[in-house]
Amino acid sequence: MNNSKYYKILKEIKAEIAANGISDSIIDNLKALRVMVVDENQPLLAKALRLTYQHIEKNNTFNVAIPDDEPIEGVEKEDADVDINPAESLTYLLSNMEDISNKMNIADIREFVADMKEQAGETW
Repeated sequence: MNNSKYYKILKEIKAEIAANGISDSIIDNLKALRVMVVDENQPLLAKALRLTYQHIEKNNTFNVAIPDDEPIEGVEKEDADVDINPAESLTYLLSNMEDISNKMNIADIREFVADMKEQAGETW
């Protein structure tokens, strides 16, 4: 991303989450970020941001687990008992969005998108 305002808003959202948790006040900033990434032709980030603010609007929280580094052998993802810390999970997603040149960050963003799409019932 070439837009310095993008990074400033990401930092503001993360600070808001740290201070007050996940609230409706961050939704407008997430929407503003989405406009910026669309302008810079970043479709993965645009989809991730849209799904994120829609998820928060619908659920009043961010109940999407941080992607595992390595799957546990013999345990299906759906069967794994996962404790989700919504603020930590959302902060992790936003941190991944700060450096999209890192392939691991892109992989994690894609997993977040897949999980949010599944929860939203989106099949496309």
